[in-house]
Amino acid sequence: MKKLFLTIGIVAFGFANAQSTDAYSGKGDTRLNIGVNLQDGGTGIHTTLDYGLGQSFSLGVQAGYLLGVKEYDILGKPDFTDRFDIKARANAHLGDVIGLPENFDIYPGLNLGLKNFGAHVGSRYFFGKGFGVFGELQFPLARYNTNASNYEYLNNQFAVAIGASFDLNAN
Repeated sequence: MKKLFLTIGIVAFGFANAQSTDAYSGKGDTRLNIGVNLQDGGTGIHTTLDYGLGQSFSLGVQAGYLLGVKEYDILGKPDFTDRFDIKARANAHLGDVIGLPENFDIYPGLNLGLKNFGAHVGSRYFFGKGFGVFGELQFPLARYNTNASNYEYLNNQFAVAIGASFDLNAN
């Protein structure tokens, strides 16, 4: 119970003392997200790097590796190609467009990876200059292997990612 109150206190302090910083500042903006990937059958590392090309548009790359995978004796262990995925991504940053505070951004987007063509929707909240949190929902729109089974579903299904976001432009 003490840990819960401490956590709530720290988060409240962070919100109360948040400096003004843009969650997305347009052309030349560079954001790094590092977090956890949660999906059916596995959890792992989720990383993205996005670079702003315009006021509300960015391109980037995403890479992930599943560390904890539910294994089945009959199937053996998943190999590297089952656990790893890399994607090119494009985002539309809507925070300024819909009038959100400058330290909060919502970004839907599309991604093209090793296993599928998909979409994502995410948000970032920055507490101060250079540091914030993010959350993303990802889902495939078209799988390259329509007969995917067993470990082939890893990194090829609905997933949730949460973690820390870093402004690489912070002075």
